Amino acid sequence: MRLKALKFASISLSFLFLLSCLTINIYFPEAEVQKTADEIVKEIRKSEEEKKEEKKNVSDVGEAQKILTDRGSSFSLVPAAYAQEEVEVSTPKIRALKQSLKERFPKLRPFFDKGSIGETNDGFIQIRDESGLNLKEKALLRNLEKEENSDRRNLYSEVANALDVDPSQIGRVHKIFAQRWIKEAKAGWWIQKEDGGWVKKT
Repeated sequence: MRLKALKFASISLSFLFLLSCLTINIYFPEAEVQKTADEIVKEIRKSEEEKKEEKKNVSDVGEAQKILTDRGSSFSLVPAAYAQEEVEVSTPKIRALKQSLKERFPKLRPFFDKGSIGETNDGFIQIRDESGLNLKEKALLRNLEKEENSDRRNLYSEVANALDVDPSQIGRVHKIFAQRWIKEAKAGWWIQKEDGGWVKKT
């Protein structure tokens, strides 16, 4: 009886050990998340100069198209890029969050330029130095930080949902977006390295 019990216990332990060694491969659509993050961050951080140039290009193409249409030509000069701005991952919530982030960026930019805030390595912004700011500016910056980080957190969740990312992998979505925010940061802005240290982007 004791021998049977020992044998059973040995088999059970071996089975548990094998289970602990197994790794569950959870699919993560890395390329899709990277492409989505790249498109979204570029759109949010687009400078006023770039926006004006884009409008001018669209206007120029539109004029050429109108001339050809008036002449009865069916040939189209409108490239697909101008015909419709497409983002593969788009839902009403994602569009609303993008708009909110776009509208806030001009308010945040002066604080980035002053070095008051920086881009973290997990996709958020962080207040770094409030020296030189008056009480009103400090209050504004703290509200902006809170609102920005809330929108970013919700954006990452919405993108993850849209791409069917497993909830356990949301941290990877944050990291990919962090890389894109840092990539779009201007020279002189503070960015956080992987080891947690801070440097000014060169």
